[in-house]
Amino acid sequence: MKFNAKQLAEMSKSVRASALDAVRRARSGHLGIVLDAADIITIIYANFLRRGQDRFVLSAGHGSALLYATLKLAGYDIGELESFRTIGGLPGHPEYGIDGVMATTGPLGQGVGNAVGMALAAKIQQKDEMVYCLCGDGDLSEGVASESIAFAGRYKLNNLVLLWDDNNVTIDGAALTDVDVPARMRAAGWRVISVRGDDFDSLDGALCAAATSDVPTFVRCRTVIGRGSSLAGQPAAHGFALSDSELLKLVAGFISPMGERLWQSVAKNANAKYVLNQPDVSVADMPTLDCDKDISTRELSGIYLQSMIAAGVRLIGGSADLSHSTNAKTSAHHDITPTDFNGNFINYGVREHAMGAIMNGLAASGLRPYGSTFLVFSDYLRPSIRIAAMSGLPVIYVFTHDSVCVGPDGPTHEPIEQLPSLRLIPHLNVYRPCNGAEVAYAWRMAVSDTNCPSCLILSRQKIQQIPTPDNADISRGGYVIYPAATRRVRATLLATGSEVPLAVSVAQMLGPDVQVVSVPCVSEFRAQDDKYKQKILRGYVVAIEAAASAPWFEFADAVVGIDRFGLSGDGAVVYRAMGFDVDAIARDIAEKIK
Repeated sequence: MKFNAKQLAEMSKSVRASALDAVRRARSGHLGIVLDAADIITIIYANFLRRGQDRFVLSAGHGSALLYATLKLAGYDIGELESFRTIGGLPGHPEYGIDGVMATTGPLGQGVGNAVGMALAAKIQQKDEMVYCLCGDGDLSEGVASESIAFAGRYKLNNLVLLWDDNNVTIDGAALTDVDVPARMRAAGWRVISVRGDDFDSLDGALCAAATSDVPTFVRCRTVIGRGSSLAGQPAAHGFALSDSELLKLVAGFISPMGERLWQSVAKNANAKYVLNQPDVSVADMPTLDCDKDISTRELSGIYLQSMIAAGVRLIGGSADLSHSTNAKTSAHHDITPTDFNGNFINYGVREHAMGAIMNGLAASGLRPYGSTFLVFSDYLRPSIRIAAMSGLPVIYVFTHDSVCVGPDGPTHEPIEQLPSLRLIPHLNVYRPCNGAEVAYAWRMAVSDTNCPSCLILSRQKIQQIPTPDNADISRGGYVIYPAATRRVRATLLATGSEVPLAVSVAQMLGPDVQVVSVPCVSEFRAQDDKYKQKILRGYVVAIEAAASAPWFEFADAVVGIDRFGLSGDGAVVYRAMGFDVDAIARDIAEKIK
């Protein structure tokens, strides 16, 4: 059943009444978008979105009340609108996992990238699926949106429709989209259609045209923020700025019994749920990885990755134009192209932030993506990593060139604070392996985890391979890799990645009563009980890692770390100059434990 303009107008009234009342009750929220974009979201859900088949993303996440009201009227099981912005109720911005909410949005621009990822996923999965995304001026001002838009145009994602709530207002005043947005979209390879956001016939024509387009479609919807209120067209209309009496009057004016009855006919399809097609990512039979020569962990990662892909593990790889440096692309990979979506590797271009947001969309569509770049550039996609962790999306990040040993590239490319800062993100597992066994463990854990993102932190420089003892349990996140030769342990050296062989050399200089504990995953180690930690953290504990030192004081009495920016020069020379010299470390520890 397709509703006509008169019916849609009544249905839109019901959306406005429900959303405004939710904001009024919460005494918090965003009113402007409710009043200016209700018609847009109404026609999508009433006439175009095929329940259980198509997807909608609200990139302008501050409009959550608008989305929740629409979902409630359409029969989605989201709870009560009265719980809006209360603990245990509907959150202030949309969060993935709520029935009908396809992506966690709020940080502007993220939803655009998520929608691009979902549209790409549908192409990869060969699904007949349209993805609709509503964005605002703020979204289009963000770099992640621009990156994602360029990507979508290049890949000709004709199943993607981006609707722009063009009200020419931002919080601080006039919209800062100081470019010709439609021209920019055309230049990026999009079809552009301009309509009035309150004209149902024009909206219908635009959305029908999008369904038959051979490129992604951008619909410019001219609107008036806060339409119908005393603050119409003003920046103040964005947030909760109307009086309670005016809100009550507006709610009363939008109540439409006819609209509610019409929404009931939409809600009849409430049982049609969007089903994720879960790929085969079983790694139960994958062997460990042993190597007896000096080798970088990025090389080890590439070897193990190739073995997984060759064994049929369905991963969708990708890189921000660095695949040859990150070893994230192997001979078992084939490119996904604008004309062939049957491959398993995506060339994102130099678009780290878009890569992160697009991967979230891929993961929210049931695919298992990984993306790669240098560790120092993880800062570019950090907002997307944070949202993946918040949403429980099993995205895998392959970050290489992990320490000051990248020396010749200088301090701009030498990560100091990135590693500990990633470990601070809740619900994100960060692995920094030192040998083949730990690389295999990191990949197996990352691939097996279905509701948590993971980071693999890998070296460019070759690392001496310290073997993991046969009886060691790597899954505890920390274990004794080099045991003391005596029952009494005078000191324990904690280390990760490239610092493990250095720590072993230090231990050998200090004597037989010193052991080394490798900690490939700090969060897993932290989760162990006190009995286990006390068992392996014996004597004077020193942590050694080529990154910011402060976090290690959770476990250690002293830390050898880096709390300044790096230097430019030969990597090995820089490494020693920054304090990672076996003789100097051994002398310092010996003085403390004598």
